[in-house]
Amino acid sequence: MQLLQPKKMYKSIFDIPLSELYASGIRGIILDLDNTLTEWNNPRLSEETAEWLVRAARTGLKLCFVSNNSDYRVREVAERAGVPFIARARKPRRRSFRRAMELMGTKPETTAVIGDQLFTDMLGGNRLGLFTILVTPISNEEFIGTRFMRFLEKLILKKRVDAF
Repeated sequence: MQLLQPKKMYKSIFDIPLSELYASGIRGIILDLDNTLTEWNNPRLSEETAEWLVRAARTGLKLCFVSNNSDYRVREVAERAGVPFIARARKPRRRSFRRAMELMGTKPETTAVIGDQLFTDMLGGNRLGLFTILVTPISNEEFIGTRFMRFLEKLILKKRVDAF
């Protein structure tokens, strides 16, 4: 159960104190795409989200998108944002998280994962000892399998005192 628990929880990426992450030793952030940075299957990032990515980079943080979605889908967003990516990541498998750290030149102790799902983003990051950050999903529109997992997530998160 501990592997599903995020280290921190925020309403959105905009609430995450980037300078505090950097000051704590974090140098790279693995970012989920769907329902973390943009709505599920939306090929565009909002202007506010694009600015947040620029702010993160200016803080000194390296970024990498890691998504279970298709190569075409992830590439479309990543190329516009100028962020390296891994598609069809098969999260929570560790291989994609390790590859992202290679691309960023970071180690587990200097890498954070930001995502909206316990069973993919948090589990995958915690299995490697990364600093995991859970954000509230942007939208209720999701892949059908994800909707089922949300029910289980709510049960797990009920036990957490500092939930959002």
